[in-house]
Amino acid sequence: MNFVMKPHQKAYPQEFLEDVLTGLSASRRYISPRWLYDKIGSEFFEAITDLPEYYVTRTEMKILRQVAPEFAEIIGPNASLVEYGAGAATKARVFLNAFSKPSEYVAIDISFDHLEQSLKQLAEDFPNLKVRPIAGDFLSETISTDLGGDTQKVGFFPGSTIGNLSNDEIATFLQNARNSLGDGSYFILGADLRKSPEILIPAYDDNQKVTAGFNMNLLARINRELGGTIELSKFRHKVVWNDNLSQIEMHLESLENQSFQIAGSTFSIGQGETIHTENSRKFRHEELKDLIGNNGWEITRYETGKNGYFAVMLLRAK
Repeated sequence: MNFVMKPHQKAYPQEFLEDVLTGLSASRRYISPRWLYDKIGSEFFEAITDLPEYYVTRTEMKILRQVAPEFAEIIGPNASLVEYGAGAATKARVFLNAFSKPSEYVAIDISFDHLEQSLKQLAEDFPNLKVRPIAGDFLSETISTDLGGDTQKVGFFPGSTIGNLSNDEIATFLQNARNSLGDGSYFILGADLRKSPEILIPAYDDNQKVTAGFNMNLLARINRELGGTIELSKFRHKVVWNDNLSQIEMHLESLENQSFQIAGSTFSIGQGETIHTENSRKFRHEELKDLIGNNGWEITRYETGKNGYFAVMLLRAK
């Protein structure tokens, strides 16, 4: 087993605290979605991917399995796969199985405990593969993958995570990945496509309330890690479709006028006010083409499956 643990330092509680205090002090309160993914949050998200309403993972996995042989043939042997926001690394297995003699798998995720647990089994299943986790925010310019020069570099950013980012963040991310992976590199990208709100809203507000638990865990995490005094029963999970911005929005809505403390700072929030926790944008093809083409990559394959719900793309560095 070739499993390399990279020394790491947790970015929180200081960075977590600063983000929370800044976001809750804003006129329109928000908390960055990256803080949804502690160990408990990551476990919630894995449960979400199995929900009947959550079409995203099922749809994408079907497309990934269909395109993996073709993509692997184009990419060629001795590939090093770098996954951004790896989670349980389930989708990476599709390509690691399809690649000819893959060299290395680098998994970047902000939840190190969840990542470490997931990759131990993967390393056992691929004994000739170097498996290396990196704890950190994949948007950070300080993340270094340290790939060798004699492998075919491939970036991997599946799921609908690109939809959590603004255009500026997407541009920075794609440019950083292009610079890190280098000339001749490839990138496998997943993106959720625009569709009816009747399909979208249940995917983020399921009957079993698993997504509600995922969102509410952010408040529980603030209490656990930042000395918060938030009463979770005074909030609820709220999902809205913003048609103008083509995005699902997740919020935490206050059910009454209330106050709470976080690390000695007091916050008051009125009934009906919300804390905005995540966006999930739904793209059109032309929009993706422009975002990708303007930031160092070109689309060489674009597959959506029969229902047109989701796109999996193979990009090549310009």
